[in-house]
Amino acid sequence: MDFGLYGLHKGSSVEPGRLRDRAQRAEEAGFESLWVGDHIALPVDAPDPPDEPRLELVTTLTYLAAVTSRAKLATGVAILPMRHPVLLAKQLASIDVLSSGRLIVGIGVGYVQRELEALGASLADRGARTDEHLAAMWALWDEAAPAFEGRFVSFDGVMERPLPVQRPHPPVVCGGHGPAAYRRAVELAAGWYGWGLEPEQLAGALAGLRDAGVRYERRPELGDLEITITPPRSCDHDMALRYAEAGVHRLVLEPPTSEGTAIDELIDRAGNELIDNV
Repeated sequence: MDFGLYGLHKGSSVEPGRLRDRAQRAEEAGFESLWVGDHIALPVDAPDPPDEPRLELVTTLTYLAAVTSRAKLATGVAILPMRHPVLLAKQLASIDVLSSGRLIVGIGVGYVQRELEALGASLADRGARTDEHLAAMWALWDEAAPAFEGRFVSFDGVMERPLPVQRPHPPVVCGGHGPAAYRRAVELAAGWYGWGLEPEQLAGALAGLRDAGVRYERRPELGDLEITITPPRSCDHDMALRYAEAGVHRLVLEPPTSEGTAIDELIDRAGNELIDNV
């Protein structure tokens, strides 16, 4: 099983030197990937504290590309409805080039209504925008003469260079729970990302993914679907083994708080107890 780390983009990690040091320590400890979340403008009454410092996703991954050399760098997850796909395709391709092909593109539809609306999307159209934005990005990455005609974005006669190092494009991981998310994962993605599930809660999600696999055709080049989970609480060795036995390929660990040294303690504990031992 691989282990990822979530949370370097916020709280006490936003100071540049501390962000660099923690990313490098996580890489040395054996974390396979570093995952960065994507909130841009949280409502004042959001469940996540809106006044907590949070670095922007693309900027943070660009910085991490410069200060690390081995760990994969993941959008965990990019909220596609609130980002323009032509610009995002260019930004992500640049990160893949600057990191020598270490990018994972995690995507989601978002759930915070006022944040979506502030960036020109809505709860009603978030699913349609996500599907369309991903297709538009793939056209720019994969096609010799990119062209796209959609409800939300259209272009023709333009191109973006450099292309991503990973061909035809970086691996996509679809986040979210429910039939639409499972369909995207099965049809379009290398993997599925579930948030906050106990090992015993995985059965329902895995059943949903299996049902989507029956209903929707998976392209052979995608291979087997990779399962990534962020546990809802601190994960010890026995708990990690239960995830592995349930079919999870990667655990993305999150500290209990973004303040203080909690993420340092998580890096040390995972390096000593989990990584290479599960």
